[in-house]
Amino acid sequence: MTTESSEINNLILTHEKELLNAFTNCDLVSLDALIHENALFVLPNGMTATKKMVLDNYRAGNTSMSSIEATDQKINMIGDTAVVSVNLEMAGQYNEQVIRQQFRYIRVWKMTDNIWKVIAVSGVPLNNS
Repeated sequence: MTTESSEINNLILTHEKELLNAFTNCDLVSLDALIHENALFVLPNGMTATKKMVLDNYRAGNTSMSSIEATDQKINMIGDTAVVSVNLEMAGQYNEQVIRQQFRYIRVWKMTDNIWKVIAVSGVPLNNS
């Protein structure tokens, strides 16, 4: 790994932490800054959501996370795109359903206008047995 790619990996890891903190703290300003306007989310329940839908759900109080812990992060760089695979232990509430479960997420970051932004997210629940 070159010094430049190591620096980019560290920057992506920093953005990942910022993103998870923003979700945990319901920091809509940071979420808005970190997520691309045209980002798509495939939620663990199989539904597809836009950035607006995700932020509106937080804004309305339908989603709240009390904790999100990341483990087993892997980053693959492809040009100006970073693909992150990560296990997330999440606790919180989504549409009146209590969540305390592990998920595997893939998140895609892309350099746009000299800023790294999330352009795609997909998560699946992991079997906790």
